[in-house]
Amino acid sequence: MTRALFPALSAPRAVAAALLIASLLAGCGERVPRVAAVGPDEVIVAFGDSLTYGTGAAEPESYPAVLGQLIGRKVVRSGVPGEVTAQGLARLPRVIEEHRPALIIVCLGGNDMLRRVDEQQIRSNLRQIITTIRGRGISVVLVGVPRPALLTSAATFYGELAKEYGIPYEGKVLNDIMHQLDLKADTIHPNAKGYRRMAEAIAALLKQAGAV
Repeated sequence: MTRALFPALSAPRAVAAALLIASLLAGCGERVPRVAAVGPDEVIVAFGDSLTYGTGAAEPESYPAVLGQLIGRKVVRSGVPGEVTAQGLARLPRVIEEHRPALIIVCLGGNDMLRRVDEQQIRSNLRQIITTIRGRGISVVLVGVPRPALLTSAATFYGELAKEYGIPYEGKVLNDIMHQLDLKADTIHPNAKGYRRMAEAIAALLKQAGAV
């Protein structure tokens, strides 16, 4: 089978190619959890730290601003540079009360990891953020943040929490951005091109989830 599909490849490369295709096919079968559609007059809140605020780019180039343009909805930029999950949890009720959103995109935890906050505490805070949002009848989308390391990926607890609560999850885009110099403003923040890439990935996820 492998030889027929990859006649010009050596055996090790053919096996690697076959595994790659199998992985891609398996990924295609994964279904994004559905959420309630966000009406044209309803609000989405992008909730997080400097990655949501847009540090490294101008305000109109931040991912919430670009996302709003892509999906035709009002997206509130509720990002506080330097914020950790415990601070976000304390701030969340005021944000909900002020904006009455239909959906909240949560992107927090990077500063916790930089400050070496215990992973169980980060997980606990994110769990409380998710349950607080859902307890108000608001949909949640989670964005995973890469661990602070040279070769890294989004911390595993993001995907585990998304699976636990059955919520849409974007765990690749920030990691991809952090590995491309032309998409970065500094070592931890995207530039305008990077934030656009982030917005495009989240827009695609929202469409797959039925939010827009």
